[in-house]
Amino acid sequence: MNIYRKYVPKYWLPFVTAVICVAGEAGCDLLGPAFMSHIINDGIEKQALQAVYRWGLYMLAATSCGALFAVARNIISSTVSQHFGSDLRYDLFNKILHFSTQSSDRIESGSLITRMTNDISQIVNFINGMMRIFFKAPLTCIGSMVLASMLNFKLSLIIYAVIAIVALLLFVSMRLSYPRYGLLQKAMDSMTTRVEEYLMGVRLVKAFGTYASETDKFESDNMQLYKKNVSAQIVITFFSPLLTLAAGFGTVLILRAGSRMFSAGSINPGEISAFVVYMAQILSSLLMITNVFNNFVRTKASDGRIKEVLMMQDDFPPAGGTAEPVRKPLAVSFSGVTFSYPGGSGRPALQNVSFSVEAGRSLAVIGPTGSGKSTLAWLLIRLYDPDSGTIRLGGQDIHTADAEGIRRNISLVPQKAQLFSGTVRDNITWGNRGATEDEILRALHVSGANFILNTTKGLETDLGSGGVNLSGGQKQRLSIARALIK
Repeated sequence: MNIYRKYVPKYWLPFVTAVICVAGEAGCDLLGPAFMSHIINDGIEKQALQAVYRWGLYMLAATSCGALFAVARNIISSTVSQHFGSDLRYDLFNKILHFSTQSSDRIESGSLITRMTNDISQIVNFINGMMRIFFKAPLTCIGSMVLASMLNFKLSLIIYAVIAIVALLLFVSMRLSYPRYGLLQKAMDSMTTRVEEYLMGVRLVKAFGTYASETDKFESDNMQLYKKNVSAQIVITFFSPLLTLAAGFGTVLILRAGSRMFSAGSINPGEISAFVVYMAQILSSLLMITNVFNNFVRTKASDGRIKEVLMMQDDFPPAGGTAEPVRKPLAVSFSGVTFSYPGGSGRPALQNVSFSVEAGRSLAVIGPTGSGKSTLAWLLIRLYDPDSGTIRLGGQDIHTADAEGIRRNISLVPQKAQLFSGTVRDNITWGNRGATEDEILRALHVSGANFILNTTKGLETDLGSGGVNLSGGQKQRLSIARALIK
C-alpha cells in the first residue's frame, strides 16, 4: 500500500491547479518561436515595420501571460510542498513516539534525526521541483518536437536523434548514481550519530581526556561522508557536460542542414530561426529533465528510508486485537518470567522470575549491577514482552491490557534522570498537566526538590536540554517529583 495515498485528497486540487498553470506557461513559451518566424518573414524580410510591431506585440503578450502562469505555479508548488513536508514530518514524529522498543533499538537516534530533517527536506524539494519543472519540461519538449516536425520533418530528425542519445545517458546516469546516494545517506547517519553521542557525553569525554580519540572517530566518519559525496557527485558532473555536448552538437547540425536547405530554397530564414529556438527549448527541457531525474535518484533513497520508519511495528498491540482497561487495585505478579534483550548476548537478563506484590504493599528489589532490576520495570510497563512466563497487573495478563493504560497507572523514576528543555513546571507536570499548585508543592516537598522554590524564577526556571543547568542529584529529585505528581 502506498503510504502517501492519505495525502492525496488534501493536495490534489492545488496540485492539478499547478499543472494547469504549467501547461499554460509551456503553451505561451511554444508560441514564441512562431511569432519570431513571422517577425522575420513578414516584417524584416519584407521591410514591413507594421508587421514587426504587430507580431512583436503578440510575443510580448504571450511572454507576459507565461510569466503570470509561472508566478502562480511557483506560489502553489512552494505552498503545497512545504505543507506536505510539515504533514510528513508530523506523521514521522508521531510514528517514532509509538515505536515498539525493538523498533527504537533497531534504528539509531542519529539516523532518525537525519530522516526527520535531511530526508524529508529532500522529498519536499523534489515535490516542489516536480510541480515546477517535471510537467513543464515534457510539455515543452514534446510541443517543440511536434511544432518542429510540422515546420520541417527532415530537419526534425536531428532532434529525435539527440533526444535518443540524451535518454540513454540519463538511464546510465540513474543506474550508477542511485546506489551511491544510498551509501551517502548512511554515511550522513553515522556522522549525525557520532556528533550526537559526543554532545550527550561531552562531560565524560572531558573527564577521561579522550579528545584525540573522539576527534579521530569524527574524522573517520567525516572522511567517509566526503568520499561518498564525491562518488555521487562525480557521476552527475560526468554526465551533465555530455548531455550539453549532445544538445549543442544537435544545434550545429541543424544550422548546417538548414543552411543547405535554405540554399536549395526549401526553407526560409524565419523557419530556420524558429527551428533553432525550438532546439534551444528542447535543450532547456532536457537539462530540466536531467535535474529532475538527478533529484529523483536522491529522493528515492530518502523515500525508502522514510517508508522504513513509517512501516515499522507500533507499540505492542493487545493479545486478541482488543485492549481491555487496566483493572484496579493494581496488584503485581510475575510468574516464571524469562527475558533476553533482542540482539544481546543470548544470556537471559531474567530467568524464571516469580513474585507478587499486593495492592498497597511495597517491595524493594536489591541486587548487583546487571542483575535485572531495571529490566523488571521495563517489562512491567511493557516496553518489552517476556520470552516466557506471565506478568499480571490487577490480576490481568498485561498482554490483554491497553499498553497506554498500563503506563498511565505506573510512575517510573529511571536510574538516569531525564529532563527536557522548558520550565521546571513543564517538566514536573509532564505526566499530569492538570496538577494543582498544592499537588506540585507537596510533590516537591516529599521528593526534596523544594530547593527550586528558592531560585529567582521558582517553578518558571528554564532548564536546558536534558537539564544541563542542574546537578545530577537535583535532576533526580525533580524526576521523583514528576513521578509523584503523575
